[in-house]
Amino acid sequence: MNLTRRPKDVWDPFDFVRDLQDEMSRFLHTSPLRGDGDLAKWPGAFAPDIDLKEEADHFVLRTDLPGVKKDEIDISIKGGLLTLKGERKRESEARGKDYYYSERSFGTFSRTLELPMEVDAEKVKANYKDGVLELTLPKAEGARPRQIKVNIQ
Repeated sequence: MNLTRRPKDVWDPFDFVRDLQDEMSRFLHTSPLRGDGDLAKWPGAFAPDIDLKEEADHFVLRTDLPGVKKDEIDISIKGGLLTLKGERKRESEARGKDYYYSERSFGTFSRTLELPMEVDAEKVKANYKDGVLELTLPKAEGARPRQIKVNIQ
């Protein structure tokens, strides 16, 4: 099979379609709607980072929420999904002589995380100190791994 290179000056009607597909792929990969894109590219977007650690009988979730009051955080668990919602409000703006510079993000946020297994929502404990939210999520009794002894005969 011989491959030939097409000259650059020849018009191909599918060039536009390929370019459009590339742009759409790039957009969807970084979309804040997906939740896995780079939110720093979206002006004003704020999404707290989450750490989830598994212990023997519970999970520990930690997230940094500086500048968010504890009564402005909404936590819900439904069907194996944990959702954190809240808002980090903009402080008064400080302006210099001829410049303005701000890298901190503000606004409402909503993070939904699929938990690895079912948790007992009635026994969840939340602690908020120094801008760090820590949730203790006990595993549901039926979801905990059980050790079964095997008798060898």
